[in-house]
Amino acid sequence: MRLTTFTDYGLRMLMRMASAPDRGFSTAEFSEEFGLSRNHLAKIMQHLARAGLIETRRGGGGGATLARPAADIRLGSVVRLLEEGQPLVECLGAGKNSCTLDGRCRLKGRLRSAEAVFLAELDRSTLADIALDPILLR
Repeated sequence: MRLTTFTDYGLRMLMRMASAPDRGFSTAEFSEEFGLSRNHLAKIMQHLARAGLIETRRGGGGGATLARPAADIRLGSVVRLLEEGQPLVECLGAGKNSCTLDGRCRLKGRLRSAEAVFLAELDRSTLADIALDPILLR
């Protein structure tokens, strides 16, 4: 399974926030750290904020912080949120697909099961489990 870069960087941002929960992080700071455009990171941050995972404040002393403790945020939930609308393969997505094997394929069910197992495994861990050690960040 391959995650989108949207999910990859969303998880990285959350890991950094979990490493310093009392501190606000800006998109500019993440942009410099990750070598990615501020615009792309702002879209991810907005998505996380709309989902209630982070809170954002403008101005001095502002930035993004976790909206709840890292121990209460399950990784599977984060991946489901950030990968929403990105099916593992076309035939697992909503709507019309162009697969000529649809209706005769025996792979689809196995892929759906594998995806469920993958997400269930991630549900066993929380953001606190993968937060970066603040001592190593100095």
